[in-house]
Amino acid sequence: MINDIQKDAQERMQKSVAALGSQLSKIRTGRAHPAILDGIMVSYYGADTPLNQVANVTIEDSRTLAIGVFDKSLAQAVEKAIMASDLGLNPMSAGTVIRVPLPPLTEERRKDLIKIVRGEVEGGRVAVRNIRRDANGDVKSLLKEKDISEDEARQAEDAIQKLTDKFIKEMDAQLAAKETELMEI
Repeated sequence: MINDIQKDAQERMQKSVAALGSQLSKIRTGRAHPAILDGIMVSYYGADTPLNQVANVTIEDSRTLAIGVFDKSLAQAVEKAIMASDLGLNPMSAGTVIRVPLPPLTEERRKDLIKIVRGEVEGGRVAVRNIRRDANGDVKSLLKEKDISEDEARQAEDAIQKLTDKFIKEMDAQLAAKETELMEI
């Protein structure tokens, strides 16, 4: 029973770390990366559709993304969706290919992005701590029902705390890597 609780907690914590990684990949750095445009929705025949389902996003060079739209009639809608996003990008259309140059980040914008990154990481830490709280609650309920001894409960809580520390350390490593990536020119 205790092993099941620990295994469940570990899997959920791993998912939290993976979710944080995908969130951080969407935050723009100085380099072009297709994941920057992942959150953009395009109006496709009245339904909001993710950009990656109506177009192919590739890296043209270190500061330019190229978007190959599958349907020529959608080029205008894709351009409008990129302009309407809060990314501050200005797409340039050339037929079916839309080029999105990424302007260099100012120092002020870098600091704002670091604040956003730190907020995301803190949200991830809170998620991991909530998972720890749930797992410890499950252990305490087993103890209350006399299914395990107090020593087993204490050992299980220690193991869950070690898992928590491990995954928070991973999140801190992701934070440090993203901060250095943002601050390099």
